[in-house]
Amino acid sequence: MSERVEPGCVRVRLDLGYDGRDFSGWAVQRGRRTVQGEIQEALRVVTRSAEPFELTVAGRTDAGVHARGQVAHVDLPAGLWEAHREQLLRRLAGRLPHDVRVWRLTPAPEHFNARFSAIWRRYAYRVTDDPGGVDPLLRGHVLWHNWPLDLDAMNAAAAHLLGEHDFAAYCKKRDGATTIRRLLDLRWERRPDGVLEATVRADAFCHNMVRSLVGAMLFVGDGHRPPTWPGEVLAAGVRDSAVHVVRPHGLTLEEVGYPADDALAARNAEARNLRSLLPCR
Repeated sequence: MSERVEPGCVRVRLDLGYDGRDFSGWAVQRGRRTVQGEIQEALRVVTRSAEPFELTVAGRTDAGVHARGQVAHVDLPAGLWEAHREQLLRRLAGRLPHDVRVWRLTPAPEHFNARFSAIWRRYAYRVTDDPGGVDPLLRGHVLWHNWPLDLDAMNAAAAHLLGEHDFAAYCKKRDGATTIRRLLDLRWERRPDGVLEATVRADAFCHNMVRSLVGAMLFVGDGHRPPTWPGEVLAAGVRDSAVHVVRPHGLTLEEVGYPADDALAARNAEARNLRSLLPCR
């Protein structure tokens, strides 16, 4: 996962999307169907390469999570890129399964790294409280919550979570990884079709963070907890058994943001630093 491109290679940015319901997440896993595995194998086949080229992704999505605006990069031999670039996108479309698509293939600017150069990721979580359930045509992308939801209460709860915090209470801890994140946007809207849509944007996310935050806010929306409760859980810094990790199919990675090209190197260095919260003075 380096910013350095080996001599004789070209770093290529991929913009892609997928329906996550039949994938065991993004990352390659032996014996399991994954998004990374499908794309790497398709790329190997259409370029007639002996070995796959490894992809680096902006955000590793879990099993069942969708993406509309995922970004990855791959380093290809310059000669291979020149030989295939004009037809590569069309050939990938013909080789890939229908639940994953690569939309664009572009030479990346210097210092670009799909993961470390990103300055934010934006997710959407969709849920309906319609007493009749989910529209059958949306069932793979919308969660049904069998209680009426108070939009204003959920947005009041969201306000207590914005900013830079240690989100350990809403994350699955991983050894050597920080749970400090800067939550930039968190808001709910009710669409004309009645579906409630959460917009969640942060500089990065730790494992299960979005789905845990949504679970807490649904508990507020249906009246089981007051709007102050998610913020109290955050401040406590430990997992609360009342915070449920909601099902993955309502979650979609919508967009990844990057800085201007001349700021990429500085962003990469910043992203690699393990963060800590400054003490109160």
